[in-house]
Amino acid sequence: MSKKLDNIPYCDPVTGQCTPDTPTDAGQKLDEIPYCDPVTGVCTPAAAVGTDQQPSAADAGDDAEALGQEVIYIGDPMCSWCWGMEPGLRALHKAAAEAGLPYTILVGGLRPGGGEAWDDAMRQFLRHHWEEVWTRTGQPFSYELLDDQQRSFDYDTEPPCRAVVIAREMLLQREDEESALHDFFAGIQRHFYADNADPGQVDFYRDICAQAGLDFAEFSERFASEEARQATYAEFNMVREWGVSGFPTVVLRKGRELHLITTGYATGKTLVQTMKELMAA
Repeated sequence: MSKKLDNIPYCDPVTGQCTPDTPTDAGQKLDEIPYCDPVTGVCTPAAAVGTDQQPSAADAGDDAEALGQEVIYIGDPMCSWCWGMEPGLRALHKAAAEAGLPYTILVGGLRPGGGEAWDDAMRQFLRHHWEEVWTRTGQPFSYELLDDQQRSFDYDTEPPCRAVVIAREMLLQREDEESALHDFFAGIQRHFYADNADPGQVDFYRDICAQAGLDFAEFSERFASEEARQATYAEFNMVREWGVSGFPTVVLRKGRELHLITTGYATGKTLVQTMKELMAA
């Protein structure tokens, strides 16, 4: 039986399903950092802030698409379990295309704004989670970022999410729009996790844009704009209004209903099987 997304526990700091609102001071406690469960592979996000836009759940599809079906993946390029599930998502994307379904990528904002103290406790916290993902999935990680005691870093996930929003807009009308955006998203993940480059810096995206055939000068201009930042926070808030409380999350949209394929890590085989079962239901 399918499980509708509005029945999934909503991001709630009281129940522990989500982390509290994003603080702005650098001394944030580790128990306030988005938590990643090693069993389920779910990373819970901090609350989205920073926009006056209030999108609604109706944004899941316009009237022309109300009767259609679509696979929607909601993640964050700096979510370790999203990186762990990338090979499975490739399999799901391929199966969706073979079934004639659109494959949409949305960003949820795991930790927009950053602000945690970059200290030994934070580095150990990340190392623990990255090693869990590597052990379970085999996805590559570099630990140079965590080993370098002299390097400072702000674990702010809004900039790479903003990059995905910008790339999606720039790829509109291209025949390879879906696959190119998937490659762009995965390119950010690999450059961060395997290379430990800083996605908060615009030059991080130079080669990724080149590989996607995007004009880097235009991308850079958009990346620096307040409009792009606002659009990104609007997307964070939209997926929260849908009831998404952890990443990675994948849903099948059937008309105006969203049916859960997974919240948390799943293999490609499981993702594809669940998608097919929901399509037939």
